[in-house]
Amino acid sequence: MFEFPVLFGDIGGTNARFAVQEKPGAEPVVLAHEKTAAYPDPSAAIRDALARSEVVPPRSAILAVAARVDGPAVHLTNAHWVIEGERIGRDFGLASCRVVNDYVPVAAGAAALDPAGRDRTILEQIGPILCPDGGARLVLGPGTGFGAAGLVPYGRQLAIVSTEAGHIDFGPSDAEEAEFWPRLARIEGRITVESLLSGPGLTRLHAGLGGGEADPKDITERGMSGEDPAAQRTLRVFAKLLGRLCGDLALTFLATGGVYIGGGIAPRILDVLNEGTFRRAFEHKPPFSDRMSKIPTCVITIADPALAGLSALACQPDRFAYDGQHWTA
Repeated sequence: MFEFPVLFGDIGGTNARFAVQEKPGAEPVVLAHEKTAAYPDPSAAIRDALARSEVVPPRSAILAVAARVDGPAVHLTNAHWVIEGERIGRDFGLASCRVVNDYVPVAAGAAALDPAGRDRTILEQIGPILCPDGGARLVLGPGTGFGAAGLVPYGRQLAIVSTEAGHIDFGPSDAEEAEFWPRLARIEGRITVESLLSGPGLTRLHAGLGGGEADPKDITERGMSGEDPAAQRTLRVFAKLLGRLCGDLALTFLATGGVYIGGGIAPRILDVLNEGTFRRAFEHKPPFSDRMSKIPTCVITIADPALAGLSALACQPDRFAYDGQHWTA
């Protein structure tokens, strides 16, 4: 159980976002979007965000972080911060503080998403308009890094299974990929999902495809405008690899409830994802291609998908089961 007001944090490798929800049913008040690199630690960023707001001081907190939460001190995967629930709790006089993987609230928020809905400011289907069944759902997202989690019905609860799918090995599956794969930059001798399906991954793909080093934002803009063939091909290959991985993880979780793609890249390349390469790669999973063709794939287009999920975790604590760090005073 959480004591209200509750402080929410969505802490990634590039940005940290904070909000406070005063009571169950109230709209969370967004405090700030800060650059992680601009502060020495999370308490400094939280203190600054609270000082510039007029919200009631929080009594508890739940922080979603882009890292594996497996101990009292959590090191961000792609930034310098160390998040300690006890330290943050004591710094702000809280009754409790939870720290969870950043895809736990995205998964919790996905429980309320309707792929058949018409509001494209929240969700847009990729490929055919399909309705999910009541099975497991998969959430994932390429951004600064790559995150993924499963939302699995378990009795009366929804179990959230966070993963490190971004750090599994990735290899070529056809002649086109086999041709450029040897030219891809490796990280400690490996090519992983995150090394390709992320912002830095766009740079590696663009270089491996012969386009040279380039900023991910520039690749995206030039590829979407149609003015740069190398950038266009990079986005097409990115969409194909993303579709293949989404299909692999959907099979892993038997995610008949749908696949929901977050992160900062997918909403910017919707036209490329809808060209067909993504769905063909997603569905090409013989002998299960027919089953795959019935699973909806969607892009979460809302700006802060974790916020609704953090609110759901705080307001409906008995609905979800998930791991994380839990400190109480």
